[in-house]
Amino acid sequence: MTPERFHQIVEAYGADPRRWPQQERAAGQAWAAAHRAEADAMLADAAGIDAWLAADKVDPPGAALQQRIIGSAPARRPSVPRKRLWWSGAAVAGVGLLGGVAGAFAVSFFVLTWTAPPVHESSYLTSSFGGSSADWSGE
Repeated sequence: MTPERFHQIVEAYGADPRRWPQQERAAGQAWAAAHRAEADAMLADAAGIDAWLAADKVDPPGAALQQRIIGSAPARRPSVPRKRLWWSGAAVAGVGLLGGVAGAFAVSFFVLTWTAPPVHESSYLTSSFGGSSADWSGE
């Protein structure tokens, strides 16, 4: 512990070692015991500031201040009636349901009107050496 670091700790945390950082508390107390005159001067100054800070009390706000704060608050917006929210939710659900019905109708229409393409032998089943299995003798 250096004198500068002890001074920083006392300035930041006060004269009470219980408020000092735990990892530096023992070293600070040991330095204060080894350098009693210098440490006592720093601790006396810090104790005076600690006492001054402890004596400061803030009174709770009075009724007039509370009323002034409440009076200056912005007015609440009127809430939306529940009926209007219900109808908007029903409208969204109805649009979703209509979309599902339209999609199902379109799929069923294409499935019912779809005709299968004629079956023919694909060219990948033959090789260039074996010829085609299709009957080309008529030409």
